[in-house]
Amino acid sequence: MSSRRSRSRQSGGSSEITDAQITDLISKLQQLIPELRASRSNKVSATKVLQETCNYIKNLHREVDDLSDRLSQLLATTDSNSAQAAIIRSLLM
Repeated sequence: MSSRRSRSRQSGGSSEITDAQITDLISKLQQLIPELRASRSNKVSATKVLQETCNYIKNLHREVDDLSDRLSQLLATTDSNSAQAAIIRSLLM
């Protein structure tokens, strides 16, 4: 058990989290990440789950930025009063 968790348990804080709860949360997180969900083995380290989660979130941010840029470019080439422009603006909001 880590010393940080030991200290928080010793301090009597009401927001304690058990090792079982951490394991459960890591397992739930693993199911949300496509690269890990497809893994044939359920035995993936918590470190691997957290690393893959960070990578996945970074990729999602990149995708959102790319899509936003593409929509902005499309909006720039569309008549600003058209229905298509209104739809694009609503997607950017």
